[in-house]
Amino acid sequence: MVMAAAAAAASSSMAATTILLSRHPSIRCSALPYLPPRLSSPSFPTSIKHFQESRRSSLLQVRASSSEETSVDANELFTDLKGKWDAVENKSTVLLYGGGAIVAVWLSSTLVGAINSVPLLPKILELVGLGYTGWFVYRYLLFKSSRKELATDIESLKKKIAGTE
Repeated sequence: MVMAAAAAAASSSMAATTILLSRHPSIRCSALPYLPPRLSSPSFPTSIKHFQESRRSSLLQVRASSSEETSVDANELFTDLKGKWDAVENKSTVLLYGGGAIVAVWLSSTLVGAINSVPLLPKILELVGLGYTGWFVYRYLLFKSSRKELATDIESLKKKIAGTE
């Protein structure tokens, strides 16, 4: 019984070694014959290919006819944007905010990339996020009274942001 298990383990180990060796083109294994590389498209009979192409073209025709109804004229879009830009009184402030937003996105992307390169920090932050999510669900979503409390908090925050409070 032990010999059979050892033989099975050895054969699976040899199979894994053979597979690993066959993935490297510079190492040739004499146990496996050379196979040509796979073709990117399977070789179907020509009738099936023609059927697929005709079906694809009919789908494209349907999509094209439906997209014509919802298409937007580029000139109309540019004139609308130009009218809105002309209506802006303080253009320098808009450009400054837009540039600041682009810099903020770039900076946050760099910061996230730096944090992600630290070996254990991303997993720790995932655990912190999972823990906070669990706490939030327990605190605000599990019971009916706490859901009402959350809804009133959200409404008061909306009023503060809108300036109606």
